[in-house]
Order: sequence, then structure tokens, then C-alpha cells
Amino acid sequence: MAKWTIKDIAKKAGVSITTVSRVLNRKEEGMSAQTREKVLRVIEELEYQPNRLARGLVTKQSKLIGLIVPTISNPFFPELCRGAEDEANKYGYSLVICNSDASAEKEERYIKILKEQQVDGIILSSQSGLSSASLDRHSKNLHYVLLDRMEREKVPGVFLENEEGGYLAGQHLIQLGHKKMACITGPESIKNSRDRLKGFKRALKEVGLEPTIIREGDFSLESGYSHAKEILENENVSAIFTCNDLMACGVYRAAHEMGVGIPQDISVIGFDDIPLISALIPKLTTIRQDTYMMGRKSAELLIQQIEHGKTDFTIFSPTLVVRESTAYVKTGEETIK
Repeated sequence: MAKWTIKDIAKKAGVSITTVSRVLNRKEEGMSAQTREKVLRVIEELEYQPNRLARGLVTKQSKLIGLIVPTISNPFFPELCRGAEDEANKYGYSLVICNSDASAEKEERYIKILKEQQVDGIILSSQSGLSSASLDRHSKNLHYVLLDRMEREKVPGVFLENEEGGYLAGQHLIQLGHKKMACITGPESIKNSRDRLKGFKRALKEVGLEPTIIREGDFSLESGYSHAKEILENENVSAIFTCNDLMACGVYRAAHEMGVGIPQDISVIGFDDIPLISALIPKLTTIRQDTYMMGRKSAELLIQQIEHGKTDFTIFSPTLVVRESTAYVKTGEETIK
């Protein structure tokens, strides 16, 4: 296959090399639509593939963005990735997704690899919690935005009011008359998890209650299942709050195996509102965060930083989505309303 150059395209289209370069870099201001279409038609006809590295040396941009997530197997993260990708594509950037397996060592290695690939910036959703010193070191020669993880305040990033989400979950169960409640948290090392539990406990404390049972999970279905089974077998609670939806799926599995009805015998409320839960019966009550839009916003903030040197952060607010998995608590034969 012939290796076509910008010079070849310019000659065949009857335009200057500068005009072809402007079309390739989407800088067609003042150019007629007819000229632009003519150049694009020749590019398509020749199946021209620009040399990204060579173009980057000229423009000082690779038009590549890295996105590092803890685990793509958690249904929370594909929605986040899709949002970031859609926004990146809107501005002519491509997204490279890396799966860190929640390992700080792997995160550091991926950052190094992405820098070697000359990405323009990195969106980092770090479950391992890279240290402030590490982030400061990388930020000296790399644009970055944090996503869904806040270990420091007022850094470039997109975050959720996680404490408010936990508070909404607690308030909802209290309004349904629940007094004996369990909480299955995420890892204590993750600030999101700590904040969700903090908000849940704050809601209960306002009415003189405390969570009856607290178990530390790891955001996986398996941890939700094992903790729910132990709670349902040994503890007297009327509701379980899980700090993500995947663990709520584990609660559903345990309840089904043990013949425990949701919400007749136990109310369940999750956190995230991931697409997967649309398959659950009864439909899961949860705390919603707009994962897709958070992904889009992270890419937007990073591109603003790359192209205009502007650093900013955005905090999203969660909302309560009431469905069928929570109900008024029963006392004996009576239902409190």
C-alpha cells in the first residue's frame, strides 16, 4: 500500500499544504465549505492516516487522553468511561483506558507508560489513593484530573457529595420507620466509602439512632453476598444499606437463597444507580450519581486544562431514587406508616 503524505493530498486536491494541515487539525476558520469538503474527499479516497507522533511534534499535542480506572469489571466504570470517551471525541481526542486492579504500583506504572506515549493528559480514578506527593510530582509535567476519588480538596477533578448520599439513604429508611439497620461499606481506606458511612450515621444520629451492624465490604458482589448472609442469619435488622449497587446485588442473592423477602422481610437500598440493577426484581431503591455525566465533565475539565491552562473542579450532588426494594417496617403484624 502506498504511503501518502500531506504533500500528495495537497497536490491531488489542488490546495496548499497549509490548507490540508488546517483541515486535519480542525482549524478551518475562514475556509470555504467547498475547499474543506474537497480536501476531506481526497483524504478518504487515499485512505490517508496521519502520523500521530509526527503531528504531535508540530502541534505539541498527541490528541490522546489516558483514563485509569480501578477495575473495568465493576459496572460503575464502563458508564464513566463512555462519558469521558464521548466528550473527548467531541473535541477530537481519543481515549486510552487502563485497568489498574486497584493497585498503586500498577497506577504508577500506567502513568509512566501513558507519559511515554505522549498523552496530553490523564484522568485518574484511583482506588489505591496515590499520595499527594506522587500527584504533585506528576503534575509538574503532565495535565491530570481526578475522577470519583477525592483525597485532597480543590484539586482538578470531578467528585460526588458522598456524605450527602449516605445521609439521603439514612433519612429514607428512617422515614419508613426502620430503627435496626445494617450498613455494608466499601473499603475503609477509600474516602468515598468513609463519607457514605459518615452521612448514613449522621442521619441516624439526628433521631437518636446508630447503625445496628456495620460490615466492611470491598464494593464487590461477593462481599455484599457474604456479609448479607451473615447478617440475615445472625442479626435482627429490618434494612440494609450497601455503599454501592454491586454489593446490593449480593444482598439480593443471599436473601433469595435464604427465602428472605425484599422488601417484605428486609428493605435494601444501594448507591450508584448502575445500569445492571435494572434487571433486579424488585427494582432497587438507590442513591443515584450521574456517572455518565461525571465522565463527560472529567474529560471537559482536562481538555480545558490542556488547551487553555485552566484548572477547575466540579462536585456533583446525589439524588434518592425510590423504587420497590424499600418499604415501611413491620412490627409484629402491623406495618408502621
